[in-house]
Amino acid sequence: MGEVVLTEQTLQLMAQFEEITGAGSRDCIIDERNERLIFVINPGEMGRAIGKQGSSIKKASDILGKRIEVVEYSNDLEQFLKNCFLPAQVLSIEFEENEEGERVAFVDVREEDRGIAIGKAGKNIFKAKQLVRRQYDIADVQLVQEDFA
Repeated sequence: MGEVVLTEQTLQLMAQFEEITGAGSRDCIIDERNERLIFVINPGEMGRAIGKQGSSIKKASDILGKRIEVVEYSNDLEQFLKNCFLPAQVLSIEFEENEEGERVAFVDVREEDRGIAIGKAGKNIFKAKQLVRRQYDIADVQLVQEDFA
């Protein structure tokens, strides 16, 4: 856990993505469940990865034959988590240890952004969990529930 293991397939996809968009990436997840590729883009290369009006990412998606999502890497764990949930606005992030001694991130988003943060069939929270587990050794990511008491 907390270690990025790249397979030959993911390395190939990262090379193709960089060839198509000009943006370098440091990780790639093949998410079969949601039929998408998730690339962790090098800091500052997000504009290049997406392209004018999304042209680069669309071209990459057409060539690679899957929907593509990109998240900008950050050396700052909190910023990286915020990037995972974009366009949802993260209000706060707290870290606690669970019974197994693993770190868990509790993320609070604006109430109106909750649906975006979770995503259809939970795909956005799934993406955040996968990425922070690989990049930062965080065991789980949970959205804070608002108390309506």
